[in-house]
Amino acid sequence: MSSSLIEIFGDKKLTDKVQRRLPYLFQLAELESSRAGKTGMEVGSVRERIIVALLIYKFGEANVETEIPITEPEVDVRLFGEPVSIKTIIGKSFGGVKLIWTVDALKAKEFRETYYPHYDILLIQINWNSIGGFYYIPLAVQKRLFDKIGRKNYIKLPKPGTNPRGVEITKEALLNLANDKGSKSIVINWQKTKIEFNSFKRWVDLWMEN
Repeated sequence: MSSSLIEIFGDKKLTDKVQRRLPYLFQLAELESSRAGKTGMEVGSVRERIIVALLIYKFGEANVETEIPITEPEVDVRLFGEPVSIKTIIGKSFGGVKLIWTVDALKAKEFRETYYPHYDILLIQINWNSIGGFYYIPLAVQKRLFDKIGRKNYIKLPKPGTNPRGVEITKEALLNLANDKGSKSIVINWQKTKIEFNSFKRWVDLWMEN
């Protein structure tokens, strides 16, 4: 278990900064990933980099490994050598968190039959103009719930004939994980601010340099 992650939630100065800055930074991520008013899929990668940058800010660059092999699809970063998975959800509901991205029904079933929690999770619930949160769900909490409710109640397969692109943690399981006494959380008030944003300005400024 990456017990170091707990330090984020015991650092009052940092939790205050997360509450204050995260909505602004995630709003910037949406603006950076938008075209003609629509947010692109790449916003997920930008959000992930923002959270990794938070870990670097707190623990130092030398202790945060960002170059993760593609063979570890659930791992987004390593903190002091321990793997961490970063998940984001949008809205009031706790549904929609992917464990694996696949459109292959057979692969999805194989995944459910072999899956077992392996990594700590940092979960960010984005709920614009309302309340969401920043959660740390330790591996031990995941294992305990998985063993208690079983894989069929923990894992949601895609419905036949649909294209949801992945296998998910069930809404009920994720809600239980987030509310578990062993998990940690920071309440986030997701209010947007007025931002003057020009996606080309930085590049124009670089062209203007000698």
